Amino acid sequence: MDSYIIESNKKKSRMPARLDFAQSGTGLILGLFMWVHMLLVGSIILGKGSFNFVAKTMELAFLSDTGHGFPIAVFFAVLIVFTLFIIHALLGVRKFPISWKQHRIMRDQMQMMNHTDTNLWYIQVVTGFIMFFAGSVHLYIMLTNPGSIDPYLSADRIVSGNMWPLYLILLICVELHGTIGLYRLCMKWGWFSGQDARKSRKKLKALKNKLTIFFLTVGILALLVFIVIGINHRDRVGERYTKHDTAVEQVQEPKEAQPADVTHDKG
Repeated sequence: MDSYIIESNKKKSRMPARLDFAQSGTGLILGLFMWVHMLLVGSIILGKGSFNFVAKTMELAFLSDTGHGFPIAVFFAVLIVFTLFIIHALLGVRKFPISWKQHRIMRDQMQMMNHTDTNLWYIQVVTGFIMFFAGSVHLYIMLTNPGSIDPYLSADRIVSGNMWPLYLILLICVELHGTIGLYRLCMKWGWFSGQDARKSRKKLKALKNKLTIFFLTVGILALLVFIVIGINHRDRVGERYTKHDTAVEQVQEPKEAQPADVTHDKG
């Protein structure tokens, strides 16, 4: 009884709540970034010139007199994302099962409850574990090669560098993890809840499914385009994309035939 009174008089820590808030905040930023990033990468579907324009814009080429841009801008952007990625991962590990026994207990309870949102959380756990390794590789490559975002260089990295399996796995994990995470944030903090919570949950879940299909489709199409470009560029690995390549790709109208120079004999 005395021990119970002592425990009850202890001041409750707010640290778990603060860590949970930090995890939600970093997850929100990374989830929204993922959507923007996928749309920017998806510009390759519109052509190499479109992707090159996006890449140069990210390098702040419009502020450069030469038009080459500043890769250091990409470096700092990746550094910020990488830092948030690591912080979010460390905060998320707190809720992972730390032993096989805990994992089995959790799986048994999930099968017994058959709760959809709990199953979505488990997908987040699995994809988050994979992303910690695959995402770190991708971000490290971008961090150490900030000037290599280019239609040809990116395609060479995917095909000739044999990185396409990693990017395919990362694409699937990122889209599932990020979209589910944003849906669960809406549920957790009551965003867009409306008057009828059950109806709102159903609408948000339907929106989540549509967004997942959309971004997976864009990502897979973009990856396929990069693979085709990389295969056609195998004999010129390391060559950068130039504006001349854009001019060559443009469809030129056939020139009109010039009249023949007819000479008349003078009588």
